[in-house]
Amino acid sequence: MSDDEEQYSGRASQKESGENIEFMKRQEQKRSDLDEQIREYIAEWRKQRVKEEEELKRLKEKQAKRKVTRAEEEKKLAQKKKEEEERRQREFEEKKQRDIEEKRRRLEESEKKRQAMLQSMKDQATKKGPNFTITKKEEGDLTPAQIDRSKTKEQIEEEKRISLSIRIKPLEIEGLSADKLRVKATELWEAIVKLETEKYDLEERQKRQEYDLKELKERQKQQLRHKALKKGLDPEALTGKYPPKIQVASKYERRVDTRSYDDKKKLFEGGYDTILAETNEKMWKEKSDQFMKRNKRSDQTAEGFYRETMDRTEGTVPGPPEDEATEVVRRAPGQEGRRPRFTGGRRRREGCG
Repeated sequence: MSDDEEQYSGRASQKESGENIEFMKRQEQKRSDLDEQIREYIAEWRKQRVKEEEELKRLKEKQAKRKVTRAEEEKKLAQKKKEEEERRQREFEEKKQRDIEEKRRRLEESEKKRQAMLQSMKDQATKKGPNFTITKKEEGDLTPAQIDRSKTKEQIEEEKRISLSIRIKPLEIEGLSADKLRVKATELWEAIVKLETEKYDLEERQKRQEYDLKELKERQKQQLRHKALKKGLDPEALTGKYPPKIQVASKYERRVDTRSYDDKKKLFEGGYDTILAETNEKMWKEKSDQFMKRNKRSDQTAEGFYRETMDRTEGTVPGPPEDEATEVVRRAPGQEGRRPRFTGGRRRREGCG
């Protein structure tokens, strides 16, 4: 190797070593800057983390306080609701008890009235003859059937229970001796006999009232028949479900219209359509009769012509005059043996036409 080459290689190696040193310095500077940035970021993150932990702690404390407050409020609300429910239940029970007492009082009064009515019916049963007296009620009063229909099932069951508690007395046989039990059984038997007797009396009274109603209906029907005959109506006109039809009086003759309902109904039927149909029917009959007469005349003419032809063929009708026959014979030889022309039928048809 020459001296120039050695000198050149030495300078190149020095240059490369200088560049490496500069590169290492730059890398160290970048690394130190990056470490500084990381340290600053970590410090900032730690500060933010502390703030977030403090905020989270504060929120947890606030949530715990709110939960305690809500629990107290719910407890107070539940207590208030319980008191309100107890008050409502107490008022409902009091109202129910008042209603029961009121129903019991009304049922007792109705039972007393029923007993009084039964007693009055027993007194009337001893009298002779039917009783046709009908007691009138006030217009505003409702019938018992309407009152019963307006009640609910629970009300009916409650009234039934109260009524049974009033009517069915407790036996109270606890602690009774044998003699007292016999006396109690005798009393019950007498009560049963009394009830069966009342039942039989009511059934007989019902039968008697049904017979009286039938008799009254028959009397009413007879009276209505006589009333209808006096008015000039049908005997059964007033006995039906609906009143009779009003008879229309004539406006000009001042007399009662005796036409039936169907006849009067027919007065409003018809119109232009009916008149047009009748006119068309009349025209059709006239044209049909005219056509039938013309066909009959044509048939008679054809039948006469046919009979005359057949008679002439058989020789019953005289032939043409002798001069005409001679004229036919004296014609040309080509005309020999030809039948003479017959014109009598045409003349007859022309004369008929």
